Amino acid sequence: MSAPQRPPAEGSARRAELLAAAYRYATEHGLTDLSLRPLAAAVGSSPRVLLYLFGSKDGLVREVLSMAREEQLAFIRDTVVPGTAQYHTVVERLWDWVAADHRRGLVRLFFEAFAQSARADPGPWAGFAERSVGDLVAALAAAQPGVPEPAAVRRATATLALLRGLLLHLLAGGDRDELGALLSESVS
Repeated sequence: MSAPQRPPAEGSARRAELLAAAYRYATEHGLTDLSLRPLAAAVGSSPRVLLYLFGSKDGLVREVLSMAREEQLAFIRDTVVPGTAQYHTVVERLWDWVAADHRRGLVRLFFEAFAQSARADPGPWAGFAERSVGDLVAALAAAQPGVPEPAAVRRATATLALLRGLLLHLLAGGDRDELGALLSESVS
């Protein structure tokens, strides 16, 4: 009997290609009711290959969520640089990025993952909401140089709560420019 084959290295080109395709699929269709057959057909693979490359459906979901968070964090790392802009400017840039029409799928995926991670049994979504809040509050607090940490964290927390509420309103059909103006007024 031969030894079981080990999955390809995480850095394999095919794995990266399928992960990117699965991420695009998730922004269009969500992840809650994910079925491997339609996903595999959409990304040009098979359920068996996806399971081989990602270990399980939950493993694939975790990696897609990680990719979504990394996209947001990359923008924040590049934009929310302490001391380079006024706080309201940083928040406006964040709104412009996340509220862009072509990111609606990402926003829906984010809220889906956020809600799933808050369930009693979050499965592959475990920790998503907590890490998301922590990352964004830390970045927004850092964008307030010279403000004592407790006050910066409170303001960042309030800004993040407002931003998420406005994004939900946007998904429900709200006007992006009007909602952006409300955000700007609130953080000026």
